[in-house]
Amino acid sequence: MNHPFQRPMMPHTNQNTTLIEPYVIEALRMIIGRSVVIETVRGNLQGRLVDVKPDHIVIKSYDNDTVFYVRLQQIVHVMPD
Repeated sequence: MNHPFQRPMMPHTNQNTTLIEPYVIEALRMIIGRSVVIETVRGNLQGRLVDVKPDHIVIKSYDNDTVFYVRLQQIVHVMPD
């Protein structure tokens, strides 16, 4: 039973929100398969753009086939080679 001055108990739900940037996604999809330099908030990343999703991109490095998943919100800019 709730006290008259207490808020009613509500079930806790986890909700994730993602900012979708359709023009950025469209531009990135046009360069899938090309070599790119990605500047992120944590530094630069170079490789081949493998895939583009609504919330992240997939980059495969040149030197050791390492695959990186980079959130779109972490990208500062993209430069195709």
